Amino acid sequence: MKKLVAGILSLALVAGLGVSFATAEEAAPAAGAAAEHATPHFPMHHPREQEWSFAGPFGKYDRGQLQRGLKVYTEVCSACHSMNLVAFRTLEGLGYSEAQVKAFAANYEVEDGPNSDGEMFTRKAVPSDHFPSPFPNVQAAAAANNGAAPPDFSLIAKARGITRGFPQFVFDIFTQYQEGGPDYIYSLLTGYDEEVPAHLEVAEGTHFNPYFVSAAALAMAKPISDDQVTYDDGSPQTVDQYARDVSAFLMWAAEPHLEARKRTGFMVMVFLVIFTGLIYLTKKSVYANKEH
Repeated sequence: MKKLVAGILSLALVAGLGVSFATAEEAAPAAGAAAEHATPHFPMHHPREQEWSFAGPFGKYDRGQLQRGLKVYTEVCSACHSMNLVAFRTLEGLGYSEAQVKAFAANYEVEDGPNSDGEMFTRKAVPSDHFPSPFPNVQAAAAANNGAAPPDFSLIAKARGITRGFPQFVFDIFTQYQEGGPDYIYSLLTGYDEEVPAHLEVAEGTHFNPYFVSAAALAMAKPISDDQVTYDDGSPQTVDQYARDVSAFLMWAAEPHLEARKRTGFMVMVFLVIFTGLIYLTKKSVYANKEH
């Protein structure tokens, strides 16, 4: 009787597995077709991880790269994007002298006032001023850009970091990966040339970019092309290099004290290691003659 029951159960198990495999094979093409027409997850492509000089616990900014990134921002990005939280005087951190910063600030005009007559007026910027916005207000910015106001770039490199998900974020704890923002900006700027998938419809007036975090397309057209910005140090004048340099510059704008923070963190870790050793030696000395 037991052998009969065992035989029946075995046959049922084999039959069930066969049905499951057949069902899976039939469902696979249907699932693939459904996935093709399903609403995509954004960003469609994960940002490409790049090598940055400021990555890791001992990372430092490349001053030459930051100066090139500033040039890209001023000649291309500043036409639409502001940096309201960044003061001109902080550019000394890029290796410029006080006189150079003063001359750079004088290229901009800022609104000031009111004067003795109670009226606002414009004047040349000084190092204590911040980068001015190219538009008088958010509404004007949106009206000039197909209804989408360009975001401020002051903290964009920290605000646009993409969550890497499990298990990658676990490894990031040990590698101290904090370059999600620059990776995203670089990928976005270099992702305009990818072809639009056949099943995807791009709204009129928008531009496909699989790295955009909010949708498959965005209002901003491809902002930069090869040889658009002239470099004085002989660096390649390509979209790839422009994107890399301006991404590094925007990381500096968002976190200008990154190097000091890392130095402080390293000294704290050294202190904790020494302090732990002293505590252990003290405990060993105090309880050396105690019976356990």
